[in-house]
Amino acid sequence: MNNTIEIRGARENNLNNITLHIPKHKLVVLTGPSGSGKSTLAMDTLQRECQRQYMESMGMTSEAIAKPKVDAIVGLSPSICVGQHVTNRNPRSTVGTITDIHTYLRVIYEMLGERACPHCSSRFVPGADQVLSGSEIGDEEAGERLDAIHCPNCGGEMERLTRRHFSYNTPEGACEACDGLGHIVSLNLDAVFDEERSLAGGCVTIWYDMISNYNAAILKAAADHYGFTFDPDLPLKHYDTIQRDLLYYGVESDALANHYPGIKPPKTVTAGKFEGVVNGIWRRYKEKGGESGESALFQEQVCSSCQGGRLKKEIRLVTVGGASISDISGWALQDAIVWLDQLMGQLKEDEREQVETLLHDLTVRTKRIVDVGLGYLSLSRQSVSLSGGEAQRLRLASILGSGLTGVLYILDEPTAGLHPRDTAGLIGILKQLRDLGNTVLVIEHDIEMMRAADHVIDMGPGAGSFGGRIVGEGTLQQLMDNPESVTGGYLREAASAVRPQDRRSGNGSFLRVHDAYDRNLKHIDVEFPLGCLAAVTGVSGSGKSTLLFDLVAAGGRDDQQRNGCASITGFGAIDNIVTVDQSPIGRMSRSNVATYTDVFTAMRNLFAGLPEAKQAGLTPKHFSFNTPGGRCEHCQGLGVVPMDMFFLPGLEVRCPVCRGKRFKEEVLRVTYNGLSISDLLDMTVQESLPLLQGKIKMDGQIALLTEVGLGYLHWGQSIRTLSGGEGQRIRLAKELGGKTKRHTLYLLDEPSTGLHPRDTKQLLVLLNRLVDAGNTVIVVEHNLDIIRECDWVVDIGPEGGDEGGDIVAAGTPEAVGDVMASHTGRFLRETAVSLT
Repeated sequence: MNNTIEIRGARENNLNNITLHIPKHKLVVLTGPSGSGKSTLAMDTLQRECQRQYMESMGMTSEAIAKPKVDAIVGLSPSICVGQHVTNRNPRSTVGTITDIHTYLRVIYEMLGERACPHCSSRFVPGADQVLSGSEIGDEEAGERLDAIHCPNCGGEMERLTRRHFSYNTPEGACEACDGLGHIVSLNLDAVFDEERSLAGGCVTIWYDMISNYNAAILKAAADHYGFTFDPDLPLKHYDTIQRDLLYYGVESDALANHYPGIKPPKTVTAGKFEGVVNGIWRRYKEKGGESGESALFQEQVCSSCQGGRLKKEIRLVTVGGASISDISGWALQDAIVWLDQLMGQLKEDEREQVETLLHDLTVRTKRIVDVGLGYLSLSRQSVSLSGGEAQRLRLASILGSGLTGVLYILDEPTAGLHPRDTAGLIGILKQLRDLGNTVLVIEHDIEMMRAADHVIDMGPGAGSFGGRIVGEGTLQQLMDNPESVTGGYLREAASAVRPQDRRSGNGSFLRVHDAYDRNLKHIDVEFPLGCLAAVTGVSGSGKSTLLFDLVAAGGRDDQQRNGCASITGFGAIDNIVTVDQSPIGRMSRSNVATYTDVFTAMRNLFAGLPEAKQAGLTPKHFSFNTPGGRCEHCQGLGVVPMDMFFLPGLEVRCPVCRGKRFKEEVLRVTYNGLSISDLLDMTVQESLPLLQGKIKMDGQIALLTEVGLGYLHWGQSIRTLSGGEGQRIRLAKELGGKTKRHTLYLLDEPSTGLHPRDTKQLLVLLNRLVDAGNTVIVVEHNLDIIRECDWVVDIGPEGGDEGGDIVAAGTPEAVGDVMASHTGRFLRETAVSLT
């Protein structure tokens, strides 16, 4: 029996013709610096070949899956890849629906639901003969309408309730006021209009000066059309109903139509065609599915009809074990387990026989989710609001219930978003998968995960063309003893590290959140000193993101009314707010490292200023591959052209006209130090630094990219190929390279996600430079290396969900470490001991 997966000659992307053996039926961690080739090896090579070979073994054609660049992979098993992607972004998709727990509950309520009879004071509990049958548990909206039933006490007619009535995704069950969403979206008019200002003075807060002047002229023309005045210098608070209606709802508003019944709305812009500020915002919001740039102006309000329960009133009155299905959906899963345990003891014998198997399966399914550290989630939590780590662990919990053996599981950083306190529970789950007879391959940087692994594979030594090799294998101790291991080298350095002593005290101003009560926040007051590097910490679900991204990120004025807290003060000392997360920084195939960082503009100007270019009449436009003129029109400046492979996946092949150079010959003939503009795009950032330093205005940006560890990127490399960690660092480097004198507040969502500990040091260089430039940086973070270097830490908890939302500790990392009730403090204390 082959006990290893053998990979021979892997050359995909930056893999340097590597050969290795991965032990089967073990917990294996694949680690290394960002961009070293971990995902290429695990996902693009191993997982893809698993899928391709499996399809071939089933006699199915595999033309949809291209063979990776590898000589051979021997000893493969069927594979399951568990990534960090929330695929269902439908607002109706919740934790309850994606785990099928809500489906189980609906069947139980259909069978045991106790409800009041409308004709008498008795309550009616269906028996086995009233239960619908013939539908599968997993069928989300199974069941059908039957004839009415009668109350056994008074004979009154009652509608038969089926599992469809207990679903907020069906007309039978959904609250009619909110259509089963549990909330109603409304526009925060106070965030759009300033009553104290005039139109000319900026009463419409979302308009820039030029737009404001343009619209003021249109509004005046519209007022002239109807025969009334519109004074752009009149404060908004003095507008009458007609003036306000025109501004808010445009020339086709009901007020104008009623007040001027004989006058039709103007048809042209010059005659005052104006849709209204409010109408325009709503239109853009609906067109973009709530993802418009003005989405922060909207606020969610709990539906006044169902109070967030999503279901019709008569359905919410049906109870099992003293609770409605809406009650249970709103509870944390760890509280729902208590209800499940109590319910079995409350049932009569005949009822227990009906639902015993259902309750057992439901309890096991729910406990698995709690065991992976997600007990704070509620069934009603929208899946779109889950982090990548939460979505991955939910799927991991469902996989455990499958009982599969002999499977290769590939996981992409399952500790992402997980507090160190909860890592042990996750490791236990992965070991259960292994002990079932599976192979578990985890892409991971967490030291505790490596310590628990049976085998660790370290890739490096660098990233991009400097990586793609196996630099160490074995246990964590063996990596520390290996001088070539990048991870081992970090651990050796960490053992002799010195804890930072100098803390910034700030610039004297503070950002203060007063009486925050959104979601699980317990009416807390929080302050952040400005001009510092600060962290918000706490276990998963404690309220960190709610505080920072749902409240602070919305920005605004100090006196602005807002939901979720009494007020936020300190915005007067902040000129700009920038939120940086792990989302892709670009989707266009034409966007590359040079264009994204704006360095390409300086490159084009450099070449256009050369004597050869001036003599040929070439301008900076001719040195752009994005516009006609100097680019190769056969490939439109991309350097590649698509090739139709008929039944095989399409390929991109080198352009036969420009041979991948992107430009016309007359442009390529212009050289700087013997290099054409195409040659420069093929160079790495680090290789180009001595060539361009002191020659272009952006040389500081180039030096910064090299300093923060991105020197291995090629200037012409597509932005779409960057990892989340690479994307976040290049965004921060671009911000820092802007050299703005304005005080910017940077809000970062776990910037260490996807970063090797060595890369975390480079990230800290960026964060500290942003602060030293006069800005404020606040991060939501679990990484202890980053937390230790912060000037200020706010620890929220102590637990997740309803047991979180309090301030457990606030102060310097040392002060937080002294708070015994803080989980973060405990780990800071433990690492402080190891660093001394």
